[in-house]
Amino acid sequence: MERQRVLIATVLASDDGKPRSVVLPESALGFWTPTVERLWRNALRDRELTVIAGAAVLAGDGYDNALVAISAQNAEILYRERMPVPGSMWQPWRMLTGESGGARAHFFGNPAVEIDGTRIAPLICYEQLIVWPVLQSMLHSPDIIVAVGNGWWTTGTSIVAIQHLSTVAWSKMFDVPLVGAVNIQAKGE
Repeated sequence: MERQRVLIATVLASDDGKPRSVVLPESALGFWTPTVERLWRNALRDRELTVIAGAAVLAGDGYDNALVAISAQNAEILYRERMPVPGSMWQPWRMLTGESGGARAHFFGNPAVEIDGTRIAPLICYEQLIVWPVLQSMLHSPDIIVAVGNGWWTTGTSIVAIQHLSTVAWSKMFDVPLVGAVNIQAKGE
């Protein structure tokens, strides 16, 4: 809970009172639970602020890597990742062996979602590097690309930079503005 409170304080410190949205990285909220939802909605009370953040949504047979949208009035699962990283996240062979676990892939689901009247093309991490999710989203004429990632595990590599350049290229190619958020590990931590 302390981590949630620090994150909430960081978001609220940037609030200037004008209606807007704040985007937080993949996995920023950790597990999405009713307690986490209540904490955030209470913190956003009396503010015209919507937070779009990454979270893990537990399911009986695994989890969804997701984006949630939170405001004082509402909280919802906005997007479920279409293509989690094969092997480390998405493990379809588990079904064949009767095991549960791993991220679920929603290949054809939710390529564009609407929030506060804006149609967004959500892309989580690996999806920014592969063609299918981007093309599927662009077929729905989004107003903006919202790209989030989790780069804490990439220290000493160029993975975050490559992902960023890839997403910028998609944005320019389709002439769609881009908003992104990535969490990375600071040097020495």
